[in-house]
Amino acid sequence: MKPLTLLAIAGLACASLAAAAERTAESALAEAGDNRAELTKLLATAPEAQRAGVRFLLANMPPDDLRSLSADYLRENVTLAYEALAAAPWAGQIPTEIFHNDVLPYASLNERRDNWRARLREVAAPLVRECQTPGEAAQALNRGLFRAVKVRYSTKREKPDQSPLESMASGLASCSGLSILLVDACRAVGIPARVVGTPLWANRSGNHTWVEVWDGGWHFLGAAEPDADGLDRGWFKGNAAQAVRDVPQHAIYASSFRQTGLAFPLVWDRRIAWVPAVNVTDRYTAAAEPVPDGKVRLLVRVLDRGGRRVAAKVTVTDAADAALKLAGTSRDESADVNNILPFLVPAGRACQLRVEHAGQTLEREVVSHAHDEQTVTVALDR
Repeated sequence: MKPLTLLAIAGLACASLAAAAERTAESALAEAGDNRAELTKLLATAPEAQRAGVRFLLANMPPDDLRSLSADYLRENVTLAYEALAAAPWAGQIPTEIFHNDVLPYASLNERRDNWRARLREVAAPLVRECQTPGEAAQALNRGLFRAVKVRYSTKREKPDQSPLESMASGLASCSGLSILLVDACRAVGIPARVVGTPLWANRSGNHTWVEVWDGGWHFLGAAEPDADGLDRGWFKGNAAQAVRDVPQHAIYASSFRQTGLAFPLVWDRRIAWVPAVNVTDRYTAAAEPVPDGKVRLLVRVLDRGGRRVAAKVTVTDAADAALKLAGTSRDESADVNNILPFLVPAGRACQLRVEHAGQTLEREVVSHAHDEQTVTVALDR
């Protein structure tokens, strides 16, 4: 079987998701097969205050979930979601449609369906106890959650689409696994959150996944990458600003539980076209900060003898202007593979690059190109 392209998947998704978007809770039951009795029981026994949420889930559930998820599983998810929002200081600020789509759902993408809410609420609630807004609480979680559950970024994770409990069991996760974990921790304490990502940066350096939270509007943050300056910041902001809305592989998508007619592109399995999405590229490109005329973004990566990224002191000096001296620390294996130390240097000029690590010092001359971005990899010999 030939692999499906993003354009082919988009075509399939438009047909299947458009049909799903016409479902109601009652019509969805017809797709549940042998599981219909379970879901009928759930709908019939839901408390009046939660019935609209149950109907939303049933009307938008993927077919496999309709045929397999138990009433007990869904009832626990719904009950805890309503309890979490009621306990949050910002409860009165969350529109019903945002709660339904971005707090209530039991999953973000195609990850394993786990009973994660009670466990993550236990961990997350103390971290947000003093917070008064969803944005403030999301940042507190980003600072403390991953340390509390002992999960870190690693390319050696078992799979990219790990559920929260899978990531917590292994202690390792990709940017997608970290994002799913942070989104679910947010939802566990009543913060509207969703997974966001791009199949491929416009500069073709790779794909990436991150998180958006709702606080009067959508704001982004990198999972396990807290920024002291607040929301809407991150190493990937420059890459996101170059996204291309109408080119599927270079656009930016936010996950949705509500059927939208558009599929979230899952780079680990391009055959899956049943995860709904919203194209949010315009919000990122509108905030674009172009590289100034006459400048180049010089990205520096430092590898040890085994090819692993290391945190080294890097200094860049302009050979023609001794007053221009820039310094920073390269990213090690705890950072996303596309998170590379950036410097803004004059275009078309020779720069002296100095790298210091574990008692070793390397120097080399680098001539910056005339285009906007250039990556330099320095390999240490011991």
